[in-house]
Amino acid sequence: MKKIPMRRCVATGESLPKKELLRIVRTPSGEVVIDESGRQNGRGAYLKKSKEALEQAMKRKALVRALECEIPDEVYAKLAEMFEHE
Repeated sequence: MKKIPMRRCVATGESLPKKELLRIVRTPSGEVVIDESGRQNGRGAYLKKSKEALEQAMKRKALVRALECEIPDEVYAKLAEMFEHE
């Protein structure tokens, strides 16, 4: 039986399989990007793929704390747009 990698959502605190989460990365150059491959270099934080988790992360500044930098509004807008379709 294959081991399923588990990661913790920074907003909700739930441990979920890696495939159910979205990775947001602060690259070594300081840019914040959404990492759909899950393999990009840099400091990463995982977020559950739901509007509720995004709202919690924005309210609690969970991504700001996890990535140790300010998150541009464009990243939040892109995340909101992605969760609209799910």
